[in-house]
Amino acid sequence: MFDRGLSCGCAPRTIRCMESHEWHENTDEGKRYYRANFHSGRWSILTTTIKRDPVWDFVNEPDLHIWQELRQVVFNKYQRKRCPWDRVAELDRIIEASGSET
Repeated sequence: MFDRGLSCGCAPRTIRCMESHEWHENTDEGKRYYRANFHSGRWSILTTTIKRDPVWDFVNEPDLHIWQELRQVVFNKYQRKRCPWDRVAELDRIIEASGSET
């Protein structure tokens, strides 16, 4: 009856829910946590160094490394059928545009 979208599994494809993707990386200062939200066709990326009760800071201009890490996280979710291919393809376009600017 309804064509269920992959965005959240709870709504028809015409209603878009926010997707959230998280990962962390080890740095010299300790762990840095990232959260990327996809809502209304736009990405917003946040970061923090605090695991419990974090205070998230927006990353205004993510560098190529952050986009590549996000692409890997989203691709892994796509392989497990947790994310649509459109997200991976869009990140590929962003990475290609970021790589050509530098």
